[in-house]
Amino acid sequence: MRINKILIYFLATTLLTASFSCKKLDLAPTDRFTELNFWLASENVSNALNNIYGGMYNSTYVFYNEAMSDNAFTKLGINTGADAIASGNFTPSLPRFQSEWAYYYGGIKSCNIFLENVDKNETLAAAVKERMKGEVRFIRAWHHFKLMNWWGDVPLLDKNITPDEAKTIARSPRAEVLAFVLTELDAAAAALPAKEQYAANDNGRITKGAALAIRSRVLLYEGNRMADVVAVCEDLMNNRPTNGNYSLVANYSDLFSDRTVNKTNPESMLSIQYVPNLKTWGDYIDFAPISAGARTNNLSPSQELVDAYIMKNGKEIQEAGSGYNENDPAVNRDPRLAATIVYDKFNWVNPDNSTQVIYIKPGSTPSGASAANEYSNAGQGTATGYYWRKYWDPNAAAGIASGTNIHLVRWAEVLLNYAEAKQSLNQMTAEVWDKTIRVIRSRAGFTEAGALDFPGTANMTEIIRNERRVEFAMEGLRIDDIRRWKIAETVLSGWVHGAKYGDNSVDNGYLRVQLRQFDAAKHYLWPVPPSERALNSNLSQNTGY
Repeated sequence: MRINKILIYFLATTLLTASFSCKKLDLAPTDRFTELNFWLASENVSNALNNIYGGMYNSTYVFYNEAMSDNAFTKLGINTGADAIASGNFTPSLPRFQSEWAYYYGGIKSCNIFLENVDKNETLAAAVKERMKGEVRFIRAWHHFKLMNWWGDVPLLDKNITPDEAKTIARSPRAEVLAFVLTELDAAAAALPAKEQYAANDNGRITKGAALAIRSRVLLYEGNRMADVVAVCEDLMNNRPTNGNYSLVANYSDLFSDRTVNKTNPESMLSIQYVPNLKTWGDYIDFAPISAGARTNNLSPSQELVDAYIMKNGKEIQEAGSGYNENDPAVNRDPRLAATIVYDKFNWVNPDNSTQVIYIKPGSTPSGASAANEYSNAGQGTATGYYWRKYWDPNAAAGIASGTNIHLVRWAEVLLNYAEAKQSLNQMTAEVWDKTIRVIRSRAGFTEAGALDFPGTANMTEIIRNERRVEFAMEGLRIDDIRRWKIAETVLSGWVHGAKYGDNSVDNGYLRVQLRQFDAAKHYLWPVPPSERALNSNLSQNTGY
């Protein structure tokens, strides 16, 4: 777990205080920072806030959480625990549970320390400090939201606690944690400016719009607060620029791979910020085709995800009249398929704008071309017959070290949250469709009426759910969605499949990649880490563990 610099500082100052115990305890030295004067320096306050941002979320969770869902498979997922969680073959001692519990509570502790000390600073303007507190309260709410999604009842920490208190605190009811999260997001939204009110060098800070968007996500995940979801989304959609001027970017792929669009655009409401060649993320070296510079493939899109992309005429691939050709499956598909997933004979554009054909089907590589990308059960390449295209950074540094931002909340999510909530309330109309699904599909590149026009009596719930799946593939949201919809026992039971490169007598030739099982009686919540319970006997365990 990453240890916040503030916490390191406090450990160090504790030792300093002990070393100089013969001096007056309220006499702060002038040649170094101590607990008495650390917060007086505005630079320290800013650095502390930056550290809190840095501990909010990371690329590994965003990407490898896909492998806990039916969207992907990881064959070397030991560090992330995604393979064990997805297959159902885990014990409460799985390191992922301990590391993620510690990650969020470490972040909460940093937030609480900041909030309890920032007002000691007398140099920063009061308005700046209030904005900073709004940012930190948002992040504290984010951490609690993540905790309650995984564990249900969790200790609610609205103040910094001592090590002794940490050994006795009990889990708070989930309803209390939810109420706290919503209150914190309300306070953050009230304190934070719209994105246009930030200076250019503050691009990436949490905004009023981000706080409202996450509030809509929190409420949506409850399932029974859909009228509240509608209210928040309509506030965002109708009160611009008060809440920020957000809209969809023109090109879906550019949002992830064009560095200029990725960094500054009207769609991203909150992103993990990276700086080319300074602060980068390197996961993609295990996602790309081998001939594009990957060292191996450790996260492969599933056939189930590939099948979710509809045809350009709006029909699902199994529908009569769809025009789907199993022997040429990429033809006339949702344009987001090619923007997200690399399939056999994909035309890959290299950083120098030259191209290469990615041959994945075993034995298909022509003479003179690279066979490194071909599927092999024992090879370094893909385990499913697919690679990722989304988030490919053609300007990445050596080792595919990317400086592009990773989006945590996009305007497209607000539109789909709104569509789902309206459908849940039996209020889906052609007008709502046109404001949400139609504009998202139009941006994706659909042009045919069958895909763009309101489908009337079709199964709208499934259409909206599928739209979320393909729009946000590789963005880490699918695992939350299948859990809140309570369909995990269906989509995470049985084999996850790969491309049609197997024995035709078994699953029609689609590769059997991993056998999964999801026990609805217990797997909707994670086990409280035994190491935490050993330190604190007041921490109860979730049912079934």
